[in-house]
Amino acid sequence: MKFLKALFFSILFVGCQTKDASQEKVKDDVTQLPDRPNILWLVTEDMGAYIPPFGDDTVATPHLSKLASEGVIYPNLFSTSGVCAPSRAAIVTGMYPSSIGANHMRTNSFTKERGLPAYEAVPPAGVKMISELLREAGYYCSNNYKTDYQFKAPVTAWDESSPYAHWRNREKGQPFFSIFNFTVTHESGLFEPYGFREIETRHYHAGDRSYNWKNKGASPANNKSLESETAVLIPKDTKFKVPPYLVDNEVTQRDMWKLYNNIAEMDKQVGAILKQLEEDGLLENTIIFFYGDHGGPLPREKRLIYDTGLKTPMIIRYPNQMMAGTKDEQLISFVDFAPTLLSLTSEKPKPYMQGNAFFGPYKEEEREYIYAAADRFDAETDVIRAVRDKRFKYIRNYKPQQGYYLPITYRERIPAMQELLKLRDEGKLNDVQKQWFRKSKPKEELFDCVVDPFELNNLANHPDHRDKLMELSNEMDKWLARINDDPNLSESELIDRLWDNKKEQSITTAPVIEQQNGKLTVTCNTNGASIGYKLISNDGLIPNTWRIYSSPIVLNKGHKILVQAHRIGYKPSTIIEFE
Repeated sequence: MKFLKALFFSILFVGCQTKDASQEKVKDDVTQLPDRPNILWLVTEDMGAYIPPFGDDTVATPHLSKLASEGVIYPNLFSTSGVCAPSRAAIVTGMYPSSIGANHMRTNSFTKERGLPAYEAVPPAGVKMISELLREAGYYCSNNYKTDYQFKAPVTAWDESSPYAHWRNREKGQPFFSIFNFTVTHESGLFEPYGFREIETRHYHAGDRSYNWKNKGASPANNKSLESETAVLIPKDTKFKVPPYLVDNEVTQRDMWKLYNNIAEMDKQVGAILKQLEEDGLLENTIIFFYGDHGGPLPREKRLIYDTGLKTPMIIRYPNQMMAGTKDEQLISFVDFAPTLLSLTSEKPKPYMQGNAFFGPYKEEEREYIYAAADRFDAETDVIRAVRDKRFKYIRNYKPQQGYYLPITYRERIPAMQELLKLRDEGKLNDVQKQWFRKSKPKEELFDCVVDPFELNNLANHPDHRDKLMELSNEMDKWLARINDDPNLSESELIDRLWDNKKEQSITTAPVIEQQNGKLTVTCNTNGASIGYKLISNDGLIPNTWRIYSSPIVLNKGHKILVQAHRIGYKPSTIIEFE
């Protein structure tokens, strides 16, 4: 125990250290924001607090460090899951994944092997992706280019979602919401053979439709690339601090080098996008977000609901360097993004959204707790729920009879994971490293995340923390009831609930087109469905982008219209053509 205490304090600066900015509460002034600001999201994958603005100086990130010096750092952002697809579902809807059937990773894969059909998350009728809501408000919305929402995006979701998507394709003067996703930091970037894939460096060519990627569409895991000197951005002989739950040897050191080398490349790509923004004269009319889609990529990080799996750094640069160089310590969850985005664009958050706006004219009270869930990952299932305040985290294990470690084939391609398993089998792991491989786990866990940032010392049975245990346990019960999450529901029962006990996924009914007084009116009998349309002129050219139907349409003589309806979680309707 003395050894563990010493270890906790020695690693405190790595696990919790943040930028030496103002510790005072950030003073926001929404009157300084543009009326209709552009919104730019720079989203990297599998990202812990491995960058200098958050206390880790292992690798220089000049572009992110500059962004932080001109903006606000948020050290307490948490994903709703330790993996991407459920977390992205929360981001785009403002709803907890386990409230809409998006909690399993992924809903459309590893189901056949389990005797289950592929399915999609089914939010309540009328739930729209945040991008569609902004399109309705006149924004140009582009996504470059990962989706992974646990449901098929309606055609109305984006003006463009592709490796070419860019704000530069909008109408002149149109405000935009643009996402750029950086895949180079993904878990698969630790696999061998190591090297940057060309598609991962697409941001240097973003918006350039004349550029043709040799491996466009290839996943990082399957697109093998040989390591070259162009991929070496930091010295290979750098000595890295290794988390205590991993083995500090040559194998892990190489994975740590890959992790930080990937971050250095990601920073260069961030810089390329920011340069484009400045070149276009848009910097001071744009709110820039940088964040990760969940915590780190290493074993015992990704997929788990320890802070190493949930906590990810966020930087926001507001126009004219508003609040520059400050730190906002409030707790923020991914479900807060959608309502905050509406608030920043002077739109009231939707009643169905389960998050809180943390900035803008509709800012709400700061949250007291964040919540997270872990269920099926690929072919392996667990059931875990967590609630955390600013210091303590409570974890409830619904399958205590099984251990934390799940033999996930994809993760076992990481050399450091292979090394852990090898040394486990040889009996060479220390007590800290063995924890993950215990045969079972307690029903309840409580961690002091300030003293014990890697969550190694369970305080659930400690009498001094009984009141905190009860407080957070009661809060979890309230949250589960509030979002209608039944952790004991099997995945087959979940599918039955999502499909209203039908044998297959519902289909959005075909739209009905009526013509009156020279205008077309379009309706759909499926409650909450979005309706998209394309106008085809006499030349027969079909536009790339689907417009959102909101009011009667004038159709000129000789022109055609294509119409499709789609409720999220349902299959889209057939496409109707009208001339």
